[in-house]
Amino acid sequence: MEATARDYAQLFRLDGRSALVVGAGSGIGREAALALAAQGASVTCSDLDQGGAEQTASLAGEPARWRVVDVLDRESVFSLAKEHHNLDVLVFTAGVNVRKRLLDYADSEFDRVVNLNLRASFHLIQAFGAVMAARGRGSIIGISSIRAVTVEPGQGVYAATKAGLEQLLRTAAAELGPSGVRANAIAPGVVETPLTTQIRAVPEWYRAYSEKTALRRWASAWEMAGAVVYLAGDAASYVTGSVLTVDGGWTAIDGRYEPPQGRR
Repeated sequence: MEATARDYAQLFRLDGRSALVVGAGSGIGREAALALAAQGASVTCSDLDQGGAEQTASLAGEPARWRVVDVLDRESVFSLAKEHHNLDVLVFTAGVNVRKRLLDYADSEFDRVVNLNLRASFHLIQAFGAVMAARGRGSIIGISSIRAVTVEPGQGVYAATKAGLEQLLRTAAAELGPSGVRANAIAPGVVETPLTTQIRAVPEWYRAYSEKTALRRWASAWEMAGAVVYLAGDAASYVTGSVLTVDGGWTAIDGRYEPPQGRR
């Protein structure tokens, strides 16, 4: 096969592409929106929190704009998809966690976690997957978690939704791939965002999580942005149905005991 010259300096650029970040009002969503804009994408910052979405769009600068969406409202999601009929990149980050053991969970709490983390994700994939398939291209990026593969007491329902999300995205990759649409997940470890405020408020809890990682620290939200940019554009043109783990080595190591030096 004859080699083709590539402009690798442009590998991560997103000039001329449109992106929508759902959950852009804060945390990983905000950093994702800012990173996509910095690489040249025209970004729509969407969130239920209008003030947060507006602020992110302002930080991203022109031509970024904002939209309010309630992802629990199916009609709102599909209306947003109709508005973005030329979309190239979808990133969605919205999530909630009720930290309780399974035997203590109320049905209302189960519904709250499943509806936002899984049902809303399903509707986003449905709505925007159809738009992208009609265009013959696109990248769908969902934010999962290491809890999809490793759990602890009190994280069961959240973990189940994240495992379900990854399977939804794998299925989207299989079904939409022939139409030129890619679908992938990013699985963060412990990240300093509003979702982890409860943990960070307890010094012992915060420290235990830090020590579980290979890097011995939490991530900042901006450290997820590189993974988003990578999956959004040409650098990942042959990547679909994958889970990109960004966890500081959490899932790569087994505990924190270190054998004495010199022992075999």
